[in-house]
Amino acid sequence: MSRSPVSLVLGSCRPAQRRLCGRGSGGWAAASVPTLGTMASVDQLSLSAFDDDAKRRDLRKMKAVATGFLVFATVVYLVCRWQESRGAGAWVGYVRAASEAGMVGALADWFAVTALFRHPLGLPIPHTAIIKRKKDQLGASLGNFVGQNFLAPEVVSAKVEAAEIPLRLGRWMAQPKHAARVAAETATILRGFVEILRDEDVQQIIDSTLVRRLAEPQWGPPIGRVLGELLRENRQLPILDLLAERAHQWALGSQETIDRIVSRDSPAWSPKFVDAMLGEKIHRELVEFTWKVRSNPEHEVRQAANRFLVDFADDLQNDPATMEKAEKIKAEIMGREEVTGLAAATWTVAKRLIMESVDDPNSTLRTKVAENVVRFGERLRDDHELRVKVDGWVLAGTRYVVVHYTDEITAIISDTVERWDAEEASKKIELQVGRDLQFIRINGTVVGSIAGLLIYTFSTLLFG
Repeated sequence: MSRSPVSLVLGSCRPAQRRLCGRGSGGWAAASVPTLGTMASVDQLSLSAFDDDAKRRDLRKMKAVATGFLVFATVVYLVCRWQESRGAGAWVGYVRAASEAGMVGALADWFAVTALFRHPLGLPIPHTAIIKRKKDQLGASLGNFVGQNFLAPEVVSAKVEAAEIPLRLGRWMAQPKHAARVAAETATILRGFVEILRDEDVQQIIDSTLVRRLAEPQWGPPIGRVLGELLRENRQLPILDLLAERAHQWALGSQETIDRIVSRDSPAWSPKFVDAMLGEKIHRELVEFTWKVRSNPEHEVRQAANRFLVDFADDLQNDPATMEKAEKIKAEIMGREEVTGLAAATWTVAKRLIMESVDDPNSTLRTKVAENVVRFGERLRDDHELRVKVDGWVLAGTRYVVVHYTDEITAIISDTVERWDAEEASKKIELQVGRDLQFIRINGTVVGSIAGLLIYTFSTLLFG
């Protein structure tokens, strides 16, 4: 008849409570994945499952039933004694013995059950009010029990391996409606994250990590090093080719421009035909010159441009005057309103784009998330090697957590119980398991009656 407090607590979970405490193997797969949108329903379920008022009513009812068994046995015993005093038949002795033993069993089990939570009849009898006195030890024992029996590496590993998490997860993710749900929940989380961020804080981070860091170092030396590296790899040649080509194309169509300049700047007494001849001459020379620059990679203009770039790259790194000019240009650029307001503008645009994307079910963001979820789910479902690999990761991660953090996990139980007030803890535990403990009293009455009847019967048969 003896049961440990731990087994009593664990055994007291009703079916509805056990569904909250945990599911059997495989049962969880059919359940919907909990989401932010279902938090309200979970809270309502918790309130209904652990309704203290209902439990108090049940406890009072079962106490009354158990006490009723004791009262019934007492009444039967008294009636039998009265009948015996009046010379009733021998059968009354059997009933009296059964009721007498039933009273003893009922009282003994009442004492045992009551002694768990308080002093019976208020008497400070030793080894009573066990939960009040041993609250901390019970919490530590419960934590050790959970750690040794539920969080043992072998137990957890076997459960995780039998669950086939990658396969079930892959099947779940491969369904478009589930992928859309993941995308929606991701959007909800992203929206919540963006909403809790203060615009001033984000702008300050952007300003300190990007804008200010961009303005702090000298621009000349790094630009010079980059330019020098590009020149060593002849990366400037395509640009020079492009400039030469554009210059030649401009020269081909520059006749009108040249004529206009010559006519504007020539003396008033210069004849028109002379201006025309001069303009044509200049145009021919310009076209021929640009054609030579375009056609000859070794042209002196190209060589001069290369030398200028090489010298400029060196001056940016070593010439103080050039470096100072670069700093002045940097100061002018960084002082412009477009740059000083870059952090605010960047965050404003980014925040608007994020909000628009998370609110629109057909946005590119949510569509891409759903597509990637389906794609990954299909791979996880169909690729055995990937499933084995993911299963190994999950198993290794689970074993690592269990091996290294079991004490921390079980400490939550012992620490929580330790923080409870002794009186409050006793009431809480009695509220949870007291109803079932009343069956011990009922069983004690019934079993005691049967035992008393058997003992009386055998003794009568043996000794008359």
